Amino acid sequence: MQSTERKPPAPKPDRTTLIASGGLTLAKWSAALVVIAAAALVIGWIIEKMWVIVLPVALAIVVATMLWPPTRGMMKRGVPPAAAAGLTLFLFFAILGGIIAGIVPSVVAQAPELANKTTDGINKVLDWVQGPPVNLKDEQLENATQVVIDKVQESGATIASGVFTGVSTAGSLLVMIGLVLVLVFFFIKDGPRFIPWVHAVGGGRAGRHLEEVLIRMWNTLGGFIRTQALVSFIDAFFIGLGLVILGVPLAPVLAILTFIGGFIPIVGAFVAGALAVLVALVANGLTTAIIVLVIIIAVQQLEGNVLQPVLQSRSMHLHAVVVLLAVTAGASLFGIVGAFLAVPVAAVAAVVLRYVGEQIDERSAAPEEPETAEEETPALPPGPAAAEPGPA
Repeated sequence: MQSTERKPPAPKPDRTTLIASGGLTLAKWSAALVVIAAAALVIGWIIEKMWVIVLPVALAIVVATMLWPPTRGMMKRGVPPAAAAGLTLFLFFAILGGIIAGIVPSVVAQAPELANKTTDGINKVLDWVQGPPVNLKDEQLENATQVVIDKVQESGATIASGVFTGVSTAGSLLVMIGLVLVLVFFFIKDGPRFIPWVHAVGGGRAGRHLEEVLIRMWNTLGGFIRTQALVSFIDAFFIGLGLVILGVPLAPVLAILTFIGGFIPIVGAFVAGALAVLVALVANGLTTAIIVLVIIIAVQQLEGNVLQPVLQSRSMHLHAVVVLLAVTAGASLFGIVGAFLAVPVAAVAAVVLRYVGEQIDERSAAPEEPETAEEETPALPPGPAAAEPGPA
């Protein structure tokens, strides 16, 4: 017969003890957050000072993730690593050079006509705002125009200052591009040796964690970049096809800008689409511009609702708010390059956070199971209903 006695409840702490415990916990978390914020500032300061090195390495890693699959395929077929890496780079530049050589003649041929149509369009807009129902005066137009010109000049000076500062810091743009190419060559040539080296340097336990995190980061980054390239290519193909059918000038250039803009989610697609609509409006009129806008919205809806969920796995998925905040922060801190690298950095950071969460879940104690009703209810003496049934 089980005991029906219950343990007396534990005495509750007084109010002073609870306030002191809560204040101590709050102080500990506040100090931890201050230390984390200070560490983030120090890391940001180091990155800013070492930007000349960080930028080529980051760009080289992004390019290497795209060029690694063909290099790996050639290595598996017996091609030496150096020859495979060199051949991959050669093919990459051959394709890139062919695209540039294909669009330059169209730009040279259509740019003067587009400039003339732009001037005519601006004159029509000025004539419209001077007539009813707007009825702007010449003085108001001159003031507004001067404000726009001053703003553009200030922005141009700021952009030029940033560009020349970066160029002077790096030595020259050509030197940085050359450094990126050299790094890409060695990354895709000697990449498989890097992980074992990190494991050996980190030791047994730390090396195992470093190896696992780096492998996940590389796979995530590679899958993300290649998926974005495929999605951007599909967007550029259909939008460019629509521009060609509608006879919009500079359609190949706009398609390439759409492809490049696809690597800067949300912001890049918006800017490239707005530019295509603007060119269509200036060159072909309002009706064509509206059709182009409908095509761009339809293609981007197809991308967001079908292509992205199908082509990207859940491990690489980032919420739209996270993507937008990452792009905004990257653009504000490091300009266009920061906007380009923001999403890959966010994807890699998400991999690290997921791995840390997995390790915490493995080491955390399982939650205690609540007491069942049977344990709380006193046991009853056995009766006829509780007797074990006999054989029939």
